[in-house]
Amino acid sequence: MNQRKTIKTVSLIGLGAIGCFFASHLQGILGDRLRIIAGGSRKDRLERDGVTVNGVNYRFHLVSPEEDCNGDYPDLAIIITKFTGLNQAIQDIKNQIGPKTLIMAPLNGVEAEDMVAAVYGWDNLLYSLAKVSVVMKDGQAVFDPKVARIEFGERRNETISPRVQSVKDLLEAAGICAIVPKDMERAIWYKYMCNVSENQSAAVLGIPFGAWSVSADANFIREALMREVVAVAGKKGVRLTEEDMEKQAERLAVVPPKNKPSTLQDIEAGRRTEVEMFGGAMIRMGRELGVPTPYNELFYHAIKVLEQKNEGLF
Repeated sequence: MNQRKTIKTVSLIGLGAIGCFFASHLQGILGDRLRIIAGGSRKDRLERDGVTVNGVNYRFHLVSPEEDCNGDYPDLAIIITKFTGLNQAIQDIKNQIGPKTLIMAPLNGVEAEDMVAAVYGWDNLLYSLAKVSVVMKDGQAVFDPKVARIEFGERRNETISPRVQSVKDLLEAAGICAIVPKDMERAIWYKYMCNVSENQSAAVLGIPFGAWSVSADANFIREALMREVVAVAGKKGVRLTEEDMEKQAERLAVVPPKNKPSTLQDIEAGRRTEVEMFGGAMIRMGRELGVPTPYNELFYHAIKVLEQKNEGLF
């Protein structure tokens, strides 16, 4: 299935930080043809309060996981939960997945596509990632649209396939910057390199993005974590370089300096983090591939201690 068609209906599960970014844009062009999948108390809260994004309150068309589409399947399904909620989200969106429904799961990490494909197969699955710095506070999402973009596509995109062009048309019509890299696998590993280094070091040190523009010591730690990802990626046949690390340093300079990576936001809010996807996965892959990951081991365990502290263990 690789035909270009206009995407008229989208189902989205995961109305967190990045989910709010998607939904607030898509509702403007889709209206009630944007379905937000939510059940239980979460659905009740969304019905009562909506969500506030950049100061604007949004009310969405809500659909519970149990509701049947009766054959009216969406053209596109977006799974954008935290990694810790991915397995449940894959099950909760099953009634929205038809034989021609395209699927995107722009989560952090390098394993989301494999997990989705294990249930729904690869035929309708696109690779994707989100580069959006969102601050969530008191149920409100704030982001700078000038530095937000979505990267997606087939695994390789020497030319843009018809179905990728369909999604690109949709996102751009919604005002979302949509990029189709030639090598999506490499793009996902590049983002993973950034997430592993920035999320973990910020969470342990308690620093915002602006620290990396002024502190050589903060950058020493960030780059040490990055190099371990570069080594693991290389063993998997994905080439990341020092030039990639330098490029990210330039990008960090334009992120609002007071913004905080999501793992630090989670720690400060007393939530469980995605550290299993960052340091946990790095340790596991490193052991499988014979690549030492001492910095990731240190930061992984440091974040686990912070989680335990939040949980009242000590």
